[in-house]
Amino acid sequence: MGRLDGRVAILTGGAKGIGAHYARALAAEGARLMIVDIADGEGLAEGLAREHGANSVASRRADVSDESAVRTLVAETMNRFGKIDVLINNAALFAPLQEQKCTEIDAALWDRVMAINLRGPFLMVKHVAPHMAAQGYGKIINIGSGTAFRGIPWMLHYVTSKGGIMAMTRALSRELGEQGIRVNTLAPGFTMSETVIAENPGHVETARARAVASRALKRDETPQDLLGALVFLASADSDFITGQTIAVDGGNVNT
Repeated sequence: MGRLDGRVAILTGGAKGIGAHYARALAAEGARLMIVDIADGEGLAEGLAREHGANSVASRRADVSDESAVRTLVAETMNRFGKIDVLINNAALFAPLQEQKCTEIDAALWDRVMAINLRGPFLMVKHVAPHMAAQGYGKIINIGSGTAFRGIPWMLHYVTSKGGIMAMTRALSRELGEQGIRVNTLAPGFTMSETVIAENPGHVETARARAVASRALKRDETPQDLLGALVFLASADSDFITGQTIAVDGGNVNT
């Protein structure tokens, strides 16, 4: 019996990179899963459904910063699975971002980062929370970043957005707790995902050694390192935990 048997989860940004690892872990633990991404997740969903049960995993293309798309996505998830127990706000603009001085960041890029990384999770919560409240139970997992603790330079747009995610988690946990909805942040360290390695080798070159040196556990972080904490936060094991940020980064920050 899986730890997420009987639970329905929406995972944004789940078609590739770390998100695809999250999708595999959730399905393996028994969750029925809606994968959401601007990238095509159909092949991943079909493969997981063959492995874990027909019609157990579906995918939709959607931009989480578009409210009409979010509204449609949530309605489709309810029609497909009948409920929503878990929301993982993983979609974010990070991998292609180049290191830049704060004085050189284009305002349009700043706005796009905020639209995906902050407006997107807000819209997902806005349209998912009523369904969780109606059943008196839900788990919202916001994916943060250890950069918000450390305040690393040359990535002001990204770091600011993830600081906002942590604040959002705290406020939402207070607002939604009486409705049985738990809200927590999972904060990875610098993770060697397929997408960041492929899309931003320059950032990997400058950040990788620095990240390892700052950890208590002196090695690269991989997507597999995050899966235990993700499943824990999505499962009944964490039912009395809310408003928290759990850093999974080899001891880079002490929360």
